[in-house]
Amino acid sequence: MAQRNDSQRLESISMRSSKSRSRNKNRNNRPSGGNIINRVFDSSGPDGKVRGTPQQIIEKYNQLHRDAFLSGDRVDAENFAQHAEHYTRLLAEAQREVDAKREEQEEQNRQRQAERDRERQDRLKAQEAAANDPANMDQPEVPDAPEGQEASGLVETPEEKPKRPRKPRAPRKPRPSPDEGNTPEAAE
Repeated sequence: MAQRNDSQRLESISMRSSKSRSRNKNRNNRPSGGNIINRVFDSSGPDGKVRGTPQQIIEKYNQLHRDAFLSGDRVDAENFAQHAEHYTRLLAEAQREVDAKREEQEEQNRQRQAERDRERQDRLKAQEAAANDPANMDQPEVPDAPEGQEASGLVETPEEKPKRPRKPRAPRKPRPSPDEGNTPEAAE
């Protein structure tokens, strides 16, 4: 009979361990962390399970707290108030984490934008410097110097050109006056 009890005990122990293993497997499949603000929770309160997002659970426990308080059950009212406070803290901590991540992201965006602005300013300055640099400017073509003279590399300007004497103009013919058209010579 002692052997029978031992085998039964071993059998029950192995059954329990497989059950606990299967329970652990189910727990590991649940998503961990993440955005708990919108995550659905199952809360086991004194009146049974309350299911919903943290905000919904807080509202439900606050309603249960008011109902218990109005019915005169101070113990249940306090219990519901503590449950609501727990989820309020949970929600507040999650909101702080979300705000911290958003601030960090915004700071990174500001830094990236400032870096882009600096690069743009540097490019503009480099383009402006290149445009104003005389070495990069288009140079006029210098004609070859006539034989016997050195090429100075300078462009001849009108002030430097030797002045050629002008040819005298021929005198103008006088215009006929309007009276001259009526003379007998014009009739011929």
